[in-house]
Amino acid sequence: MGRLGEKIARRWLVANGAKVIYLNFRAPGGGEIDIVARAGKQLLFTEVKTRRSSSPGRPLEAVNREKQRLIRRGATDWLRMLGTREIPWRYDVIEVVLEEGKKPRVNRVEDAFH
Repeated sequence: MGRLGEKIARRWLVANGAKVIYLNFRAPGGGEIDIVARAGKQLLFTEVKTRRSSSPGRPLEAVNREKQRLIRRGATDWLRMLGTREIPWRYDVIEVVLEEGKKPRVNRVEDAFH
């Protein structure tokens, strides 16, 4: 289900004008980012959370402090590879909700955490 959600999120990003740069980035220090993308000049470190419609709560709620820490660590390593932190960037979460027999619902939460 997670891979399907990432595929849907990737297509959604592209359809909405973003350029996907990297999928499933795993930093040497243990950080992780589902999708690294660019929208204009802004770099997007994107976490994808997929749920079935019957699951309680929003997918965003699964991005807890520990998950945020891993995403931050991954973003830090990515920016280190670029050699600068002086570019605009943010953390986004894309929620994908799957319901039997219906089109997936996609919601992007921009700047989801700091």
